[in-house]
Amino acid sequence: VRLVESGGGVVPPGGSLRLSCAMSGNVFSVRRMAWYRQALGKTRELVAEISGSGNTNYADSVKGRFTISRDNAKNTVFLQMNRLNSDDTAVYYCKQETMYYKFSSGYVDLWGQGTQVIALS
Repeated sequence: VRLVESGGGVVPPGGSLRLSCAMSGNVFSVRRMAWYRQALGKTRELVAEISGSGNTNYADSVKGRFTISRDNAKNTVFLQMNRLNSDDTAVYYCKQETMYYKFSSGYVDLWGQGTQVIALS
């Protein structure tokens, strides 16, 4: 089981991208899903998260520009990013809190491999 990310790329400032993070393989349950990012020379930071019931939370820097959503049937999480600027340039990682089996001891964090987003004029 792994997470496969897609949708990164290079856009001019003001442009848009839609990231996807799909789970390959079957698991018993997925709880919280989230997107993080890590810019060069900086620590990884939370961008947006969505609970199993659909409650969302965003970093202040992306509120009003980014939207996180999920498809529970496919264990896929999306990040729609609008009005991108140079401060959004980073590698974006998805994370899904996963319970592999019905009798697993608890949820574990499953991470994607990362996808590069560059906002460059």
